[in-house]
Amino acid sequence: MSQAAVSVELDRTSPVPLYYQLAQALEQSILDGRLVPGDRIENEIDLAKRLSLSRPTARQAIQALVDKGLLVRKRGVGTQVVRNEVHRAVELTSLYEDLVAAGQRPSTVLLDYRLGRADEEVADELGIEHDAQVVSIRRLRSADDVPLAILTNHLPAELAPAPDELQAKGLYQCLRGRGITIAHAQQRIGARISAGDEADLLDEQPGEAVLTMQRVAFNEVGTAIELGRHVYRASRYFFDVSVFSR
Repeated sequence: MSQAAVSVELDRTSPVPLYYQLAQALEQSILDGRLVPGDRIENEIDLAKRLSLSRPTARQAIQALVDKGLLVRKRGVGTQVVRNEVHRAVELTSLYEDLVAAGQRPSTVLLDYRLGRADEEVADELGIEHDAQVVSIRRLRSADDVPLAILTNHLPAELAPAPDELQAKGLYQCLRGRGITIAHAQQRIGARISAGDEADLLDEQPGEAVLTMQRVAFNEVGTAIELGRHVYRASRYFFDVSVFSR
């Protein structure tokens, strides 16, 4: 893919810093559609040379847009335009289907899939016997090839979809294919500092904040179907909540 060269006019007599003028010009090109998701922009060396800027000035402008979630750096690819942040209503839906509905392209990497005995906490949340057989699944979900969330789910072994299904579909879609309908859920949303390999998987700096959600989903007769513990990239994702007065 070739690099997109955006027309930029800089006012060198202005008190506004040149990096900020450049960042604003690039941002406007993204907002008005001259640069679209997937476009690869010039690297900082080419950009600095074309505009007669120092390399640190070009780097600072690009980093400002990376920090705003408008650009993403990819190893071996360069700097690309990404979609705006994912807005997700706090409703009983799957992330996979929400992304499809928003016109984005979800993809999944299955990080772990194991059968084992439920620990005490998982058993209590699912309302099953301690040491009952559960399948624990860990997946990395991306939108348009941009890492977005790490999804960890625990299900009674007899309900768990096969690994290949989970790489092609969302969990709830897999469950519906087995005649299992999620009717309601209890969930808790929070935030914390990334831990372990989370920052690396989400392409964030170590110590960045992440959003969290824990959900226990139930079928129509109140049987717990799955326990989800999800971590979301805070720079690219947030929840929308509607509130009403009494």
